[in-house]
Amino acid sequence: MIMAASQRARNSELKQIETWKRHVIRQLKYRNRTQTSVFQELIQSYHSLLEKSKQRALITKGILGSGSRPSLTEDSLTSLQTTTGELAYQVVELQQRIQIKEVTLDEQHTKLYEVQNHLRDLASEHSVLQKSVAEVQTRNRLLKQEYDSLLEQHQNTERTYRQEKLRSSEILENMILPKQQAAVRMNHRNEKRVRAREASLHKELQMAASKNVNIIEESVNMSPPRPSSRPSSPKSDPSERLERSHGPLFRSASATSPRIISSIRGLFERKIRGKSVCRSEEDLYIPLGVCLVARVPTKAIFTMDAHELGINAVRFSTNSNLLATGGTDRVIKLWGIEAGTLQNRGTLDGSNEGITSIEFDPTGTRILAASYDKSALFWRLEDSVPKVTLTGHSRKVTAARFKYSQRQVVTGSADRTVKIWDLQRAACIQTIEVLSFCSDVVCSEYLIISSHYDRKIRFWDSRAGTCTQEVPLQGRVTSLDLCPNHRQLLSCSRDDILQLVDLRKSNDRVAFRAEGFKCGSDSTKAIFSPDGSFLAAGSADGAVYIWNVNTGNLEKRLPDMHSSNTHLQTAFQNCVVRTTT
Repeated sequence: MIMAASQRARNSELKQIETWKRHVIRQLKYRNRTQTSVFQELIQSYHSLLEKSKQRALITKGILGSGSRPSLTEDSLTSLQTTTGELAYQVVELQQRIQIKEVTLDEQHTKLYEVQNHLRDLASEHSVLQKSVAEVQTRNRLLKQEYDSLLEQHQNTERTYRQEKLRSSEILENMILPKQQAAVRMNHRNEKRVRAREASLHKELQMAASKNVNIIEESVNMSPPRPSSRPSSPKSDPSERLERSHGPLFRSASATSPRIISSIRGLFERKIRGKSVCRSEEDLYIPLGVCLVARVPTKAIFTMDAHELGINAVRFSTNSNLLATGGTDRVIKLWGIEAGTLQNRGTLDGSNEGITSIEFDPTGTRILAASYDKSALFWRLEDSVPKVTLTGHSRKVTAARFKYSQRQVVTGSADRTVKIWDLQRAACIQTIEVLSFCSDVVCSEYLIISSHYDRKIRFWDSRAGTCTQEVPLQGRVTSLDLCPNHRQLLSCSRDDILQLVDLRKSNDRVAFRAEGFKCGSDSTKAIFSPDGSFLAAGSADGAVYIWNVNTGNLEKRLPDMHSSNTHLQTAFQNCVVRTTT
């Protein structure tokens, strides 16, 4: 057993030794092949030289050997010389090849040295770039920390902003609440006054109803009453009170006209609600004056300083016995017209900024105004404090108009909206989004027309709030006005042209120009005369230009009487632009 084991161990050792030997032999053969392939040509040349040198040694030995060898012949010497020359030639060629190889090797050594230098340069650049990367990373970390700090500050600031905004909204609500309460109290007082006035009127009508009233159509005399030095009595006749409160019923119609007779008859034949003629002051039937023919004024008959600052809007009442002016001084002043002069009849307060437009209702007892303070205000003439303040626009209100029902008003604003308001609720009931700055609005029962800075006039259906038509112009539109018969629309634009649009045929337009006329601002107004026969507009040169609608020609240029030529506000009056029957 021991012998067998030792024999097996010995055999394994022999196998290991043989394996190691075979491995060494393989490595030697591999090295021989790799190194022989490089110097194969030199080895072959060396072998051929070695063989030839052996031959030469044998020949030399034969020549120098024992004399028993025969002497070389001449042919053998010749062949030997030839062989020696060839060998020398080959030696020279081999030397040249060796030199070429050495040159190539030197070039390779030079390239290798250059590559090594380049590698060292790249290594140095790499280290520099690594340092730069480290610096950039450090800066990025600092910037990230700074960004995180700024982001946290921004979040804190935004949180503070939201808190301040909530606080401001609360403060605003606290500020608005007393105003709303004051408005409620004022509306309550106004309602009490209206009820007292209704009760007084009802009592007077009962007293008048107990008397016999004879109306003779042939002898009706509508001349205005003569002034009396006696103070008015509470028991005066109701018709006299009505005439004193609203002026003469007709200013430019014949006294014996059937229109007047029917108007008076209609006043007493109105549908009676309960035992009173009317439910509220808004329902009073007040016949309006009829302007048959207007005459163009030729000169200024009265001049005065009306406001402390500039005047932005002027408007005559329907019966032309009252003039309202609004200016930058935030008030509306009322002026009575007596014998060609203006007498101050009161001031309407309540606006926080300048007035932009003024509108009388058809009865001449209520005023609607637009203001720079983003609101529209509604007054009764007997009260200097506004009864209703309409707020909801985000920018200045440029125009405010009564609708056909007189219980609703329309406002246009620079915030690109047109709003419809209910006066009884003092609330917005509809908002129309328009596409441009709204400069003016006019309206009828279901139609609203707005002018804009994008050189377009837009027609809106107030029931659906949709735009039904657009009329393009050549300049920014500054104002609109409707003809008394609501058949024609007048526009004024910054291209110094007044355009008359036939509402029955919207494509029919007539342009009015004049030499020297220039629309000097975005608030320049152009209006119709009371009979619709003339157009008037203020020019930048301080003059008023009047055109004839029928002929299309300039009828009159009233010379400049104003010191400021920025813009003029114009208004026709039935009694100044005189009427005839």
